[in-house]
Amino acid sequence: MRLPETRDLFAREFTFPVACETVVDRIGDEELDAPNGGSETIGTVLGRCQEEEFRSADELYDALLTFVGDAYIGRKFYDDRGAQPGEETEGVSF
Repeated sequence: MRLPETRDLFAREFTFPVACETVVDRIGDEELDAPNGGSETIGTVLGRCQEEEFRSADELYDALLTFVGDAYIGRKFYDDRGAQPGEETEGVSF
């Protein structure tokens, strides 16, 4: 399952508020496919979260986005805006 599809899944599967434990019990085995290969389960991701209850599908989705691994983000520390005036930068060539 792709990460953006999870919000609709949450809205269909749960009545809110819902306990984190309930989410993990019901859909924790669902695999989340990383954009460049690899995957992890919803249960693994929510295992990093300290929340005990979610008040809405959006809140649950936000928690999922917060705690996914590095495989789900683009290039780490990428900034296409360039250096700010007065900032020292290291020369990086691509």
